[in-house]
Amino acid sequence: MMDWLKTYALPFKDYVCDTTTYLTQAIKAGKSVMFEAQLGALRDIDFGIYPYTSSSSTIAGYATVGAGIPGQKLDCVIGIMKAYSTCVGEGPFTCEMFGHEAEELREAGGEYGAATGRPRRVGGFDVVASKYGILMQGATDIALTKLDVLSYLDKIPVCVAYQVDGKLTSDFPTGVDLVNAKPVYEYFDGWKSDISGARRWEDLPENAQKYVKYIEKATGARIKYVSVGADRDSYVQLY
Repeated sequence: MMDWLKTYALPFKDYVCDTTTYLTQAIKAGKSVMFEAQLGALRDIDFGIYPYTSSSSTIAGYATVGAGIPGQKLDCVIGIMKAYSTCVGEGPFTCEMFGHEAEELREAGGEYGAATGRPRRVGGFDVVASKYGILMQGATDIALTKLDVLSYLDKIPVCVAYQVDGKLTSDFPTGVDLVNAKPVYEYFDGWKSDISGARRWEDLPENAQKYVKYIEKATGARIKYVSVGADRDSYVQLY
């Protein structure tokens, strides 16, 4: 065990410190502090789809607590959403696609686990779940990713509401209601062209612009970035 620790732990020794003191001093010095989250709001142990959650809090409000500076406030929260839906693991997934339709989207987006290679569950963009995630995260801006993946579609499905026991709802349900929820879809015209070279809003086809603006209006969150490829510079900044 000691040999293992010397190999894998000692390289990090000089970076171990009192994070409360370190970060507080950085903030007092006017430095910017950025936190990167793992997993989305629905995997949060308190506000997620328990028991299909992580064992800890994954929402932005916990960032300062976990870092040891609970008295500090976040002044910018960038929520990251794909232009369609994916899910890893078990649990309710209202807008899940199946069969050939799911296979096409999974292949187009390369939706396989990075470590395990396990196929991810996929579906159309979910307005109901996304609105809930934005609310829980307190997102001030949104980065909409993988818009280019949808370029092969003639019609793009968007889950605009849920049907629960015969009633329509735009509020994210919990418990049995979530398990029984059925998706209500609207379909948007695709753009059927390669958008990976777009770097300005004007470079995007009209139907791609309409799709982005619909999501922005439906979720009530400002979309600041739209990614159109895997490269670092493959994105459009709207604001």
